[in-house]
Amino acid sequence: MTTRLKKSPLALTLISAAVAAICSPASAQLQQVPTEALQTVVVTGTYAKNRRMADSESPIDIIGAKELQATGSTELATVLSRLLPSMNFPRPSGADASDAVRPAQLRGLAPDQTLVLVNGKRRHASAVVNVNGTAGRGSAPVDLNAIPLAAIDHIEVLRDGASAQYGSDAIAGVVNIILKKGPNGGDVEIGTGWYGEGDGEQVSLKASAGFALGDKGWLRLAAEGADRNPTNRAGPDTRNPAEPLYGKITQRYGDSDTKPRNVFFNTQYQLGENTDFYAFGQYGERDTEAAATWRTALNGGAQRTPLFPQGFLPLQNSTSTDSSIVAGVRGDLGGWRWDASLDWGRNSFWLDIDNTVNQDLGANSPTHFHLGKLTNTQSVANFDLAREIQVAAFSGPLTVATGVEIRHEDYEINAGDAASYTGSGSQGFSGFRPVNAGKNSRSNQSAYVNLEAQVTPKLSGALAARYEHYTDFGSTTSAKASARYAFNDQLSVRGTASSGFRAPSLAQQFYTITTTNFAVVNGVNTPIETGTFAVGSAAAQALGATPLKAEKARNYGIGVQWSPTRNFNTTVDVYRIFVDDRIALSANLQLPQALRNVLAAQGVQVGAGRYFTNAIDTKTTGVDLVSTYRWNLANRDRIDFTAAYNHNKTTVENVAANPAILTANNLLLIDRQTVLRNTVGSPKDKFSLGADYTAGTWSARALATQYGKFTVPQNNPANDQTYGRQWVLDVSGTVRLVTNWRVTAGIDNVTDSYPDKTTSVANLNTNGIYPYSNFSPAGFNGRFFYAKVGYSW
Repeated sequence: MTTRLKKSPLALTLISAAVAAICSPASAQLQQVPTEALQTVVVTGTYAKNRRMADSESPIDIIGAKELQATGSTELATVLSRLLPSMNFPRPSGADASDAVRPAQLRGLAPDQTLVLVNGKRRHASAVVNVNGTAGRGSAPVDLNAIPLAAIDHIEVLRDGASAQYGSDAIAGVVNIILKKGPNGGDVEIGTGWYGEGDGEQVSLKASAGFALGDKGWLRLAAEGADRNPTNRAGPDTRNPAEPLYGKITQRYGDSDTKPRNVFFNTQYQLGENTDFYAFGQYGERDTEAAATWRTALNGGAQRTPLFPQGFLPLQNSTSTDSSIVAGVRGDLGGWRWDASLDWGRNSFWLDIDNTVNQDLGANSPTHFHLGKLTNTQSVANFDLAREIQVAAFSGPLTVATGVEIRHEDYEINAGDAASYTGSGSQGFSGFRPVNAGKNSRSNQSAYVNLEAQVTPKLSGALAARYEHYTDFGSTTSAKASARYAFNDQLSVRGTASSGFRAPSLAQQFYTITTTNFAVVNGVNTPIETGTFAVGSAAAQALGATPLKAEKARNYGIGVQWSPTRNFNTTVDVYRIFVDDRIALSANLQLPQALRNVLAAQGVQVGAGRYFTNAIDTKTTGVDLVSTYRWNLANRDRIDFTAAYNHNKTTVENVAANPAILTANNLLLIDRQTVLRNTVGSPKDKFSLGADYTAGTWSARALATQYGKFTVPQNNPANDQTYGRQWVLDVSGTVRLVTNWRVTAGIDNVTDSYPDKTTSVANLNTNGIYPYSNFSPAGFNGRFFYAKVGYSW
């Protein structure tokens, strides 16, 4: 990293202080409760007390701390994608800010159609909008990798629509991250790893511990930091024999150089006999250095710049900062459980670029530019009530829950240095201009009611409804009904039906910038000045833009649970999800001269334009299968087997009408590529087989995952490429040397499996410089070796 490191000492100081406190002998107390004990009760998708996972009317996955630590990765999204067949997490490169904040998908839907909670409270979204040609294009989701593994006790993943319970975004499901709690126990771990190609070296340090606050409360601290060097799988540059570095590898194509630093706290204190104060929060920074596209020494036949006579690789240096705090009071009064809380969260994304020039400034051009800053802020106030009411007609109590929420959101763009946008701007990424800058806000209010009951000894059911009003687009109502019927202790069926929605994010409504994008024009990868326009701007309206509406969803699911023995359990859940008015970033509209002149009259000088729009209606049909079996051996040894499978297929039911102004100029707002990225750009299948062998002081784990086929579409069908299936095998082993020490070693992708290479048709691989696809679900880094040493108390 060459810039924006002035903040890192603060993060490192906080982490050092937390680690020092965590490692203090005074904090060495009892071991934490085993993860298995936690997996019997769930809190996601229900307001009832002591609801077991097995009794849930909706499918829920519970991922414990042991599973989260079982891979070589220290990134939460990477770990979840390996453990959850329904989650897809590609590793894009050369995609600007999407290199630093990578989106994850659940059930093949958009990344921002999954709601993320921390301890049941809504997590703030990233300020970054994925605007380039990657999976999740057009989305602005929560950055899962900003949440450190060291702070997490377990994760509950609700694979079902839940807008009626939680509000906007919960279309594909809900990821609820439960933090470690209590005064007892702690853990410190240092790890290292590297790729078989000899790059991507990593070092990580994480720690957590609990402290008693007298006899009435506790405080839990967690700290985590890592240094990850970049990887590079680019091919040699053979485009122009006249280039000084002809035949050399000039591009960097792979994982970025990243340095995350995080501190998390979680606390609770008893205020009265039935009243507790609680709070949790985070401060974290992640510095990322991502490579843009190599700029050749020659521009046509002339030297591009005297500052880099051999050519140059622009390096985008960003700092993503996450700050959040939740504080509340909860208790019991007159049989009602109540919870009042305030929730504040912010992500800011500071972006610089180095090792580049503004060509219009010639030899006087700087080589470092500040490009601007994006900030997304969320403030939430909640008040929730729940109680059990005895109903004579029911075999169990009726749980009644209700609550209200007020949420306020801000989205802000700050301009960069004048040199970053003057003329053609800095090569690799032009800065945000003063005309792009601004701050926009909105508020919403909501109320919900939720009813759950054990109607008969075999039948349980739930009903939920939620009303929301947004100041920018109006009101919406969501509802949900679910039921479960147990034929006996071994076999049950469950089903849900719900309506839901996702409000257009402020980022989708107001993100605006002019950048240099590359498009294949007459078989040549051509740079084009491209404007991304806010929907309400004069430029977007001149191209036919209309105000964004909320996405509306209908979600149906039915499943079977089968547990023939205590050690064997299988669930099969079939689902269908309709999403109407799905928001997408339009095609890059290569403007004819007439439309260029219209925009030029507004002071907008671009060759292409795009904006967000309610583009398509889709139908997603799929099935989830999860099966587990524990084989108990002699001497309390055991093997735990897991088989999991997801299949999903998305089809387009309707495409929005093309604006008349675009039709008159032979342009398509929603082109073939935009449509198909939503339907075939992620694998339709994912299958995994896992085995965990535990024997006394040591354990071993193996996980084999097959990623299904996917297609990277182009507007010309002849240029489409379908990538084949890929198997990836991960293995690891852990030995406990003494009571508190453990050593883990492993290899991710043992067989050094790579995805299919990108075709040379239409020069989509840029003469072999980009050999692999950004859409590859397992990435394209190859074999990874790692080792970790930990101490627990």
